[in-house]
Amino acid sequence: MRCGVLGDPVAHSLSPVLHRAAYAELGLDWTYDAHRVPAGGLRDFVDGLGPEWRGLSLTMPLKREALPLVDRLTDRARLAGAVNTLVLHEGERVGDNTDLPGAAAAIRERTSAPLASAAVLGGGATASSAGLALADLGVTSIEVLVRDESRAAETVAALRAHPAGVDVRTGPLDAPAPVVADIVVSTVPAGAQTFSLVARCAGVPVVFDVLYDPWPTPLAAAAGERVLVGGLDLLVHQAALQLHLFTGRPAPLEAMRSAGLRALASRSRA
Repeated sequence: MRCGVLGDPVAHSLSPVLHRAAYAELGLDWTYDAHRVPAGGLRDFVDGLGPEWRGLSLTMPLKREALPLVDRLTDRARLAGAVNTLVLHEGERVGDNTDLPGAAAAIRERTSAPLASAAVLGGGATASSAGLALADLGVTSIEVLVRDESRAAETVAALRAHPAGVDVRTGPLDAPAPVVADIVVSTVPAGAQTFSLVARCAGVPVVFDVLYDPWPTPLAAAAGERVLVGGLDLLVHQAALQLHLFTGRPAPLEAMRSAGLRALASRSRA
């Protein structure tokens, strides 16, 4: 059976490392590779797959592009308006989103503190998933900080549609005022984490950066003694859920995490 991760760029992805480690641990003779698929190319790629394909992990810029290509959407993918997992089984394409439960699990692995308010940096598909995960954890107020508030419309709409009735507002990413929240979640590139943005977030007790390469990001490096949730935490938990959906087998979480840590350590020495 074959699986893979699609996106552009995708060469940096650790997903092959995690999934292959899981296959080895489970004794499965499966393959998992990275495939560069630019925006607009997902339909052709999926239409060309044979019956040996069981699942796809989707990263930017394909998470929203996948929506009209599936036969069925899970409730969480529909709520997020984004698909990061495409399960292929008996001719059916099922779109799911493991970023939501993966983000929630990553946060709760690092802290059990009550979370009522949050700031989300960035307004793309990953921001939608992260914000919805926060709502699942009990967050009732979310501020989405972006450069262009009009480009966050889909994310804001998704968060406002959460059954819990979350208070959602937007604000400028580059404003001077300190960020006041129980948790800050960054979905922006490391290059966008300016000194002033990092300084704005200095008083937030829980920092969650969805990136894992490069690591540490400026926000992560400045976390100090605060609770830090990293991109590898998210990647491992959402990949474990994907693996279960693809194979029907419980994921060997620690084997996947260890493989990811080794791969990141190897990159940092290169």
